[in-house]
Amino acid sequence: MDKNQATGLILISIMLLLYFSYFGSQPEVPPAGATTTEQTGGDTPASTPAIPPATLAGQVADNPGINPVAPATDSLTTTALEKEELLVIENEDIKITFTTLGARIKEVVLKDYLTYTREPLILLDAESSHMALLANNAGQQVDLMKLPYEVSKASKADTTVVTFTLTNTRGGTLQHIYKIPPAGFRVDYSLRVTNMDYLLGADFTLAWRNNLKAFEKDPVNSRIKTSVNYYTLDGSFEELGERASDLTSAEAGSIKWLAFKQQFFTTGFIAKNRFSRLIAMQEVREEFTDIDKFTSAQVGLPVDDIKLGKGDYQFFFGPNSYPLLKKVAPDFELNIYLGWPPVNLVNKWIIIPIFNWLKQYINNFGIVIIILVLIIKLALSPLSYKSYLSMAKMKVMKPELDELKEKVGDDQQKFQQEQMKLYQQVGVNPLSGCIPMLLQMPILFAMFYFFPSSIELRQEPFLWADDLSTYDSIMTLPLTIPFYGNHVSLFVLLMTFSTILYTWSNNQMSTVQGPMKSMGYMMPVIFMFVLNSFPAALSFYYFVANIITFGQQMVIRRFVNEDKIKAILEENRLKNKNKKKSKFQLRIEQAMKASEQAKKGKK
Repeated sequence: MDKNQATGLILISIMLLLYFSYFGSQPEVPPAGATTTEQTGGDTPASTPAIPPATLAGQVADNPGINPVAPATDSLTTTALEKEELLVIENEDIKITFTTLGARIKEVVLKDYLTYTREPLILLDAESSHMALLANNAGQQVDLMKLPYEVSKASKADTTVVTFTLTNTRGGTLQHIYKIPPAGFRVDYSLRVTNMDYLLGADFTLAWRNNLKAFEKDPVNSRIKTSVNYYTLDGSFEELGERASDLTSAEAGSIKWLAFKQQFFTTGFIAKNRFSRLIAMQEVREEFTDIDKFTSAQVGLPVDDIKLGKGDYQFFFGPNSYPLLKKVAPDFELNIYLGWPPVNLVNKWIIIPIFNWLKQYINNFGIVIIILVLIIKLALSPLSYKSYLSMAKMKVMKPELDELKEKVGDDQQKFQQEQMKLYQQVGVNPLSGCIPMLLQMPILFAMFYFFPSSIELRQEPFLWADDLSTYDSIMTLPLTIPFYGNHVSLFVLLMTFSTILYTWSNNQMSTVQGPMKSMGYMMPVIFMFVLNSFPAALSFYYFVANIITFGQQMVIRRFVNEDKIKAILEENRLKNKNKKKSKFQLRIEQAMKASEQAKKGKK
């Protein structure tokens, strides 16, 4: 490792530290409290959780302060009994509870997933989620999801069709139609209105309050990966901000879909055609550790679509699996953030395909990570070889560089001029060792986005780690250490020690001395603090990568003969002895001479 490589490494380390300071996890908070959900039929439970009143502007609470049925007209009078009946429909992946009071979804359970405390994962329920479908009835606002409906259930091929019907005194009907496929996380929803033209004077509004419950071991990290997102008709993906904690809101015109996105799960509402408008809000309330974020949204259902019998929409209740989200709606996979463009491409076209291919054949995700490292290291081996070859050249040249240092003394500028001449004479590019490292940066950053977002790793154990998607803890400390936390991650410790070992190995060939050499030992310690609360999969990946890189260099060292390198450099020196300098070289020399003269003039 020469001076240029060391400088490049320090710059890269600074970039990583800046990244972690912005995207890193926050100190751990107490675990989420337990919540209960009524799953049986009958009246709405009298007890409610300790959730504060809705304070978000425009948010619809259980009692939104509107007249559910306008008393001035009997247009919506119905003979249906105003007693709640629950209907539970299951497929292979989800269990949905519908209620006849409002013809709406009351509860959704993801059957193949559990909370961190190993309880059923209830994505939403009557305590955390409330919908209102607002329409204009004779000049007054009515919530169509507060009316009693009659329900029917049928099967069409392998799809279950649930139809809620409200019939008025004039023979008009209002229907909510839900279609549940035999598998999957999507539910089709259609709204049909017949002979109720008095309701069709303006767009309907679906107002949805959705308090996103905490399901993970590290609720703070889960919270900063939670946001309300939406997608406009012109193809623009927008978000209220994952790291936003204050009350944040947004308004938009026509949109294609809305998503309440959490770290590993998303609740979505998608239009077959469009939504005419959107008002969305989100807020963090630190005192409620069992809620990631309090959110709400109002979307306009175009009345023209409803008049034509095209009021067709879709709900999504499922995991943040990249291949799955790609099939839901246009660019719905953007709810999983995979990094800025170069890093995003690496994740989409390299890391995710390799990872998904490996998991088809290997059930142990720790082994999957080891093989993933081997594949990447093998692909990058030409760059690793060039980087090591550059270090070997610098080691061969070290005696001459030491002589130059003694010759010019403390004149650093003069030393740089002579050093540049020496590099030109022997045909060495001082940046050749740094460029391979820079080319590997997109893969380095890709891992920092991939592992925290990979639901495949959620609750997957390996060795002492009970969940590779969050930090592994072998010891809980009696107090919280600033920038470190209150736990000890063994994978992070192993990564730190292996990085120090790798640095020591490189320093055996390094020409760098003094503070810059010591910096190589300090960076692993700094990252030990930074990475302590990151997913165990990430620190395990880098631990394995360090060990494989160390072994890779031991193999490369057997094929690099320093005597042959020295002979090649001498041969280049003879070839370049009478060779004319390029225009670029002349410009560099002129710039350095001008800088030296200016420095002397100041003295």
